[in-house]
Amino acid sequence: MTTVEYTGLTAQARQLADGTVTSTALVQAALDRIEAAQPTLNAFRVLRPEAALAEAAEADARLAKGERAPLLGVPVAVKDDTDVAGLPTAFGCAGDIPPADRDGEAVRRLRAAGAVIVGKTNSCELGQWPFTEGHAFGATRNPWNPDHTPGGSSGGSAAAVAAGLVPAALGSDGAGSIRIPAAWTHLVGIKPQRGRVSVHPYNDCFHGLTVNGPLARTVADAALLLDAVAGAHPGERHRPAPVDASAAVGRDPGRLRIALAWRPPFTATANPLHPGVRRAVADLGDTLARLGHTVDEARPRYGLIGLSFLPRATAGIAEYADRHPEPGVLDPRTREAARTGHRLGGRILRAARSREASQHRRIGAIFDTYDVLLAPTTAVPPPRIGTFDAMPGWRTDLAIASACPYAWPWNVLGWPGVNVPAGFTADGLPVGAQLLGPAGSEPLLISLAAQLEDDLRWFEHRPPGPAGPTEAR
Repeated sequence: MTTVEYTGLTAQARQLADGTVTSTALVQAALDRIEAAQPTLNAFRVLRPEAALAEAAEADARLAKGERAPLLGVPVAVKDDTDVAGLPTAFGCAGDIPPADRDGEAVRRLRAAGAVIVGKTNSCELGQWPFTEGHAFGATRNPWNPDHTPGGSSGGSAAAVAAGLVPAALGSDGAGSIRIPAAWTHLVGIKPQRGRVSVHPYNDCFHGLTVNGPLARTVADAALLLDAVAGAHPGERHRPAPVDASAAVGRDPGRLRIALAWRPPFTATANPLHPGVRRAVADLGDTLARLGHTVDEARPRYGLIGLSFLPRATAGIAEYADRHPEPGVLDPRTREAARTGHRLGGRILRAARSREASQHRRIGAIFDTYDVLLAPTTAVPPPRIGTFDAMPGWRTDLAIASACPYAWPWNVLGWPGVNVPAGFTADGLPVGAQLLGPAGSEPLLISLAAQLEDDLRWFEHRPPGPAGPTEAR
């Protein structure tokens, strides 16, 4: 390659340590690419060019002295629901949002690993929807086809990585918000175990639904970013035992029993599976069988798990909306969801959370027979920009439940999942598949994803640029 657009996180960290590139050069190149792409993709809400370049110069000085850290000098981006000192945490909202006075814990850990944060990426308003559009910032577009959404709510992070603006980015996932945009932009997206990556100062975020995690083009890059940010703040209640995600990348997963789950949980909506998505996921199942795994169709016993999701999700929206200094500027659909959240708080919310242990037993019973669950990440390819614009709140909710019925149950359970690229529809739109496991199964899911990546080499495909698609190396 003559440019660094598609050099990954692992490669850039290695190049910096070897002295073959400087952090200043990488950060400046990232900022230049972001500026050039912003009118088209609109992936970023805010940049910090002067601070990022100063931090890059400091990283270069540290590298010259022989200091080493996992991401020392590498440019990354974070989603705009995460506090970065000196920048507002707008989380997709309009209004005069005051700047954060300190970094969130995940950002603190990123900095401790040496990363240079170039800016914050767009999210839909309070992370509610699987599209990244809003009156506060416009529409973020998909690098594979700008007429389509990159997904949401971590759509800005996904677009930035897929377009090669940054080698990796942090997102968050409360109902599929990492896995859905990863699927729709041909990326690896890891939703970690609840508590694996801190959400502080928003502890127990969305009542345990939301976790932070990485988006990257390769499994190794996603695992490296996950290792860099993993760990709880002392004040957080969820503290799973540590895992070494990067070590899992090179580990043979062994011969696994894999359940292919076509049917989503009950959502009170029609969930027709797009033929292009079905074909891609079926092909991925065939690849797993060819690699020596046993793949059978099966279905987890989801029950009425949606009754546990809705109170937690809407109560979380209400809490964020209540903190907004100008609630009148919020999308009417947000205000409607907040009213629902206020009604479903208290006793109903406590009852929803109390069901989690029984849900773990009932749904987790599938892992008595199988090691991993394979499912579509979404039911459809990425919709067109503006698809949801004129819909009232109830219609938007039905439409997104129909398009994306597969991801959110794992947020209720708090268990890990990994989106892997599954291929493209006939008209070139990316789609994905989820590898899902029980509590603490990130190493197994990552090793299986890496095995698939070695075989399918999805990182060799990248979005068309001005001169058309070219092969990545």
